[in-house]
Amino acid sequence: MTAQPTSFALFAYRQEPGCFIHVLLNGLDLHAKGHPVKIVIEGPATTLLPEIESLDAPLPALFKKVTEQGLIDGYCLACATKLGVGEGAKASGLTPLSDMSGHPSIAHYIEQGYTVINF
Repeated sequence: MTAQPTSFALFAYRQEPGCFIHVLLNGLDLHAKGHPVKIVIEGPATTLLPEIESLDAPLPALFKKVTEQGLIDGYCLACATKLGVGEGAKASGLTPLSDMSGHPSIAHYIEQGYTVINF
């Protein structure tokens, strides 16, 4: 009997590009090993969305790779708006998430069987 792979929801909160890179790398690694993965961009990390392409390597290439593989579920609409990057976040083409008073709901992911990890 083969065990089902664990599903992971990776919540990226930190604004530091180095921390964000680790979320993307872990998402890619888990996905490559057969685990369902959803990355959620939350809090100060939403401020990176408008400037992803101008940041140092390897961030732009990693971001493109996770986006092409459909691993990013979306970004926090309330945080992007509050932090003044709402239009830039929207321009990223990612889905705004707002099912919990304007923020993404961790309970939503848990109810779908995801293990939530905050970065």
